[in-house]
Amino acid sequence: MQWGLIGASTIAAEYVIAAIRAQSGNSVNAVLSSSRARADAYAAAHDIPNADTDLSALLARPKIDAVYISTTNEKHRDQALAAIAAGKHVLCEKPLAMSVADARTMVEAARAAGLVFATNHHLRCAGAHRAAKALIAAGRIGKVLSMRVFHAVMLPEHLRGWRIDNPAAGGGVIPDITVHDADTVRFYLDEDPQRVVAQAVSSGLGQGVEDSVMSVWTMPSGIMVQSHESFTHPFAGSGLEVHGSKGSIFARNVMSQRPTGTVTLVTEAGETDVPYESEGLYEYAIAAFNRAVAGEDRPAADGVDGVKSLAIAMAVRQSALEGRAIDVNYEGY
Repeated sequence: MQWGLIGASTIAAEYVIAAIRAQSGNSVNAVLSSSRARADAYAAAHDIPNADTDLSALLARPKIDAVYISTTNEKHRDQALAAIAAGKHVLCEKPLAMSVADARTMVEAARAAGLVFATNHHLRCAGAHRAAKALIAAGRIGKVLSMRVFHAVMLPEHLRGWRIDNPAAGGGVIPDITVHDADTVRFYLDEDPQRVVAQAVSSGLGQGVEDSVMSVWTMPSGIMVQSHESFTHPFAGSGLEVHGSKGSIFARNVMSQRPTGTVTLVTEAGETDVPYESEGLYEYAIAAFNRAVAGEDRPAADGVDGVKSLAIAMAVRQSALEGRAIDVNYEGY
């Protein structure tokens, strides 16, 4: 399968190009940037044969089977719809769009066209998270009572830009990190939050957008969920805890793009370090995407997963803005 990169992005450079090339028979055919100089330089730096500045030119390349979209958030919808209309499978960065309704439109267009549409939620692809989820499924902590996600980090300087000062492009910690944590909670608990209550602030980096947020989510089962995301915490560490009637899981430094961190199971018998597979997160995601294209599997996170994580994040933002609890609107999903 040959891929087109819609967006000459840092994430593609650091992770996704290598993950694509790690799959047998996969290659990157072209990259798109709005800047001719950037497109050419990016293609040369990453040994990509074609560089485009016009989306229709990239989509017209007959060898391209799938696209990876990693532009700024406000561009995702139109670029995805154009790719789907051109008959390309789509792997799109989160959040899928600027609204839940737009995200649903993207998913339904791919479904109608018979194409694979996936969301690049990398965290659920981590061996640490899959191992922790397996503990829950096996009943090792009994009935799940609560979950705490702490994903407060210091946003690296090279990733700041529009993320900290451009609400029109989808900036802010909520669409950048809360949306990932929403997907992770859904992955662990296999249920969707019903209502959220949140507070957000700008605590040093955000200019016209929030850079820190805390929220509490109401789950259908009664499990309590607490989440904290930030761009301004250099030493907080990241991870999550899942507490049950018979034990607890402590996953430290696992909210990462790399297969890092520790998972510890604590029960009446004591503490146990939990081993996990160290496969690259993006390699895992691209492999699952390829199997989905072949009709053998589903993506690691499909389009509906992307719609639902966005719906949760949007509810968190609305709650923080309005100062009240907000019911999550999944647009019928």
